[in-house]
Amino acid sequence: MNSIVGAIQPSATLAISARAKELAAQGQCIHSFAAGEPDFDTPQVIKDAACRAIAEGQTKYTAAKGMPSLCRAVADKFRAVNGIAYDPATEIIVSSGGKQSLYYAFQALLERGDEVLIPSPYWLSYPEMVRIAGGRPRFVRTSSRTGYKLTPAQLEKAVRPRTKVLVLNYPSNPTGAVYAADELRALGEVAVARGLWIVADEMYERMVYTDEPFRSLASLSPALRARTVTVNGVSKAFSMTGWRIGYAGAPAEVVRAMSTCQSHCASNPCTPAQFAALCALTNPEAERAVLPMLAAFRERAGRIHALLRAIRGVRVARPEGAFYIFPNVKSFGLDSVSFCRRLLEEKGVAAVPGAPFGDDGCVRLSYACSMQNIEEGLALFKEFCDSLR
Repeated sequence: MNSIVGAIQPSATLAISARAKELAAQGQCIHSFAAGEPDFDTPQVIKDAACRAIAEGQTKYTAAKGMPSLCRAVADKFRAVNGIAYDPATEIIVSSGGKQSLYYAFQALLERGDEVLIPSPYWLSYPEMVRIAGGRPRFVRTSSRTGYKLTPAQLEKAVRPRTKVLVLNYPSNPTGAVYAADELRALGEVAVARGLWIVADEMYERMVYTDEPFRSLASLSPALRARTVTVNGVSKAFSMTGWRIGYAGAPAEVVRAMSTCQSHCASNPCTPAQFAALCALTNPEAERAVLPMLAAFRERAGRIHALLRAIRGVRVARPEGAFYIFPNVKSFGLDSVSFCRRLLEEKGVAAVPGAPFGDDGCVRLSYACSMQNIEEGLALFKEFCDSLR
């Protein structure tokens, strides 16, 4: 077996979700905070667009980098929403989900042994993707004191001769942290000065609960645009996780390399799903349909934060975006895996250990679930914490 692939760790999120489903199948009432996907259905207008495409025979190969019409829609979105001008013909790629866009970006940018700086806590797939591409992940620890955000001083100190790429994920999975424009600009100045590429994972851009609007890193200067791969998709914004359509904008030479990888690994993204994504990005009805979902996430963020803050022994920062919260439970004397295993077995509450995200003192809760699930599940979470004191 390939040694790199053999060393990859399975997803902790999927493992917890699988065990929760197993217990539910046995008749146990489960309150799940594990899965990282909206609990809303894909808007009907988007589903109708996919069905119409299938009925009209749109079931064949497309261009490897995505349908030209969808690439244009993505470029239009980047220009109108993010303030970044990309050429749809040469600087846009559509892939089978944001994960695949990230994977191809690392394949395109990294030589064997190149280092990738990943602020910690981090989404657990980044280091594995880097390793598959032959790179070496290096983690830069952030803390709740800085809102789990990387500082320019930390970045400057972390850069070494083989450092090639900085990964920035905001709003963050798992912490919910969001970088303001001035914070991004300061980090970008260091990255450009040190010759780093930046992979900006902006998948949760629509889910921001701060007063300052979301800003894309690549929009802040021509120098940053020239060194940034901006990754996004329709999975979270339009509740289309299973449709598997992500996209990226980047300089032409990077997109060319990513497209070459995709042409050999996947041929092209799913054709009917591309038509669904085209509808999501261009049909005003699709945009209107997801507004209640975004409002619900904002309300849930405040409520779950308040409930966790009220539990003695739990320390937690208010999430600024996405739909995750990352409470510190270190005071209870259990590592995060043991904490989550016992929480699930004893109380029927599914959370994800913080260890695979880079912080064994925390657990991740997704509030992409009903308010009833939050109220009832957090009451059980409190009972469990109280039992450990």
